[in-house]
Amino acid sequence: MTQSDNSSAGKARALRAPLAGVRIADFTIHAAGPFCTHLLSQLGAECIKIESLTRPDAFRKPHAVYGRMSAATFDQVSANKLSVRLNLKQPEAVALARRIVALSDVAAESFRPGVMKRLGLSFDDLRQVKPDLVLLSLSSCGQSGPDSHFAGYAPLFGAWGGLGWMSGYSDGPPVEMRHVMDHAAGAHAALATVAALNQRRRTGQAQHVDLAAREVASAMIGDALVLASLGIVPERPGNADLAMSPHGVYPTAQPDRWLTLAIRTDSQWRTLARELGQDGADLPFAAASARLDNRAEVDRLVTQWLASRDADATAQRLQQAGVCAHVSWTMQDIASDPHLRARGAVTTVEAPGIPARLAVGAPARFSGSDQIGIRRLTPALGQDEDYVFGELLGLDRAQRADLEAREVIL
Repeated sequence: MTQSDNSSAGKARALRAPLAGVRIADFTIHAAGPFCTHLLSQLGAECIKIESLTRPDAFRKPHAVYGRMSAATFDQVSANKLSVRLNLKQPEAVALARRIVALSDVAAESFRPGVMKRLGLSFDDLRQVKPDLVLLSLSSCGQSGPDSHFAGYAPLFGAWGGLGWMSGYSDGPPVEMRHVMDHAAGAHAALATVAALNQRRRTGQAQHVDLAAREVASAMIGDALVLASLGIVPERPGNADLAMSPHGVYPTAQPDRWLTLAIRTDSQWRTLARELGQDGADLPFAAASARLDNRAEVDRLVTQWLASRDADATAQRLQQAGVCAHVSWTMQDIASDPHLRARGAVTTVEAPGIPARLAVGAPARFSGSDQIGIRRLTPALGQDEDYVFGELLGLDRAQRADLEAREVIL
């Protein structure tokens, strides 16, 4: 360890988040793109969200579906971010956006292909002000190809990419894929952005990351695509597994308290039976091949065995015996779990005038850094303009008042 590493400054540097010093100009909307930049902000990036009063992010709006008349979804994709208003229909607002990009490392957008170009904010436009820019474009079908003009939301991503078709039971319809697709696309986008930043560090070159959400869905069904290429029609597996039986979610004595099991080996099957009081020389389906050939009967037996069992106590007993088992947790289970609280995966956040609430923290931990996760709640629209317009861009109060009067800042 060098002398500087022992200094106060060295220790302070060691405690910085992994993406500290990275700035993002965030033009993303809805869920997939904002979840990407939300993940990056939890890793320490400064994220400046650009929207306007006339076209705020749709997820700022109250939504009764989420059980409250405030924007629950927005909290989970925009905490930590800074907010400024820019009416991008105005050329002066576009010019200010370009100035923000010039001071940033990354620009991120999730519009249909062509929108950024029409605004004067294309990759070529932005490279004029930031020659080594990383631009992330997250869209439904990508920036090129015959379907690039299609818009889409999470259920369509899963449907287009084949993931919806492979989700559900063999005797039922495909299962509509919702927020898991938005968040999966956002996580892929975050990884791609970090990779592009690393490439820029090595080469000094700008990079345009083009990510299609439907292709993220297709990336999750590689085994089914292999079967299809061999002329075999894949079936929706439900909770079944090609190599394990029993493998599924089973009811217990308590209403809506389900037990998840995954049995791979014959010894695990014998242990499961013994712990559930079914041990004996006549134990059915002792061989894995027999269990796989008779999945429905195995599931019926396990359901019968568990019908009078307490889910939580049984799961704990099976885990101690070396059987992969756990209760299918409700959201209340997760919110009150001491393990997740201790690790900061579920954390309490609060702000003046806003009641304390739970939020999902960063899932990764980094040695030498205590700055991971949610540091502040979702910003109010335009909350951080003193910093962005004043400190970063150097606009004085009179200039900002003039821009607001002319609805450039709106």
